[in-house]
Amino acid sequence: MDDRRTAKVSKYLSKHLRHQPERIGLTLGDGGWVEIDTLIAAATVHGFRITRAELDHVVATNDKQRFAVEGTRIRANQGHTVEVDLGLPTAAPPPYLYHGTVARNLDAIRAEGLRAMNRHDVHLSPDRETATRVGARRGRPVVLSVDADAMHRDGHVFRVSDNGVWLTEAVPPQYLRFPESH
Repeated sequence: MDDRRTAKVSKYLSKHLRHQPERIGLTLGDGGWVEIDTLIAAATVHGFRITRAELDHVVATNDKQRFAVEGTRIRANQGHTVEVDLGLPTAAPPPYLYHGTVARNLDAIRAEGLRAMNRHDVHLSPDRETATRVGARRGRPVVLSVDADAMHRDGHVFRVSDNGVWLTEAVPPQYLRFPESH
């Protein structure tokens, strides 16, 4: 499958497994799972033909491992705007986690910290490189360090998704470290 088709399928899956399942008649089950055959049939009815081989290719090659397949079911690993309980257990985070953003967001982040916005959780990366790639999607990236160890000691809850993204409800400003130049 060519790269453009892979990207198109990935975006389609993200849209309908994370944000608008009802748009194509899907209902996410417990943990956000949906039967693959049901997804393929719904996509076809709504004018987006996808084969099981294409779906498997996108799941296997997605650089962010956004999707998980379990038997005959698929789900998005995180990033939902629709209500879904992924059933992720709480976990003790590493001492520091990272968040990629852009300079235009820094004033609001300094004042309010990191908020989930339209998602259910704030997404944090385990390393600077990943956070840099995340921030670069919106422009020139700025990477913030999160004192996850202090947050955890202070009672904040963390979970980690199957693809290694750390999730927490919010990051108050006092736990953030900004780069010197910003």
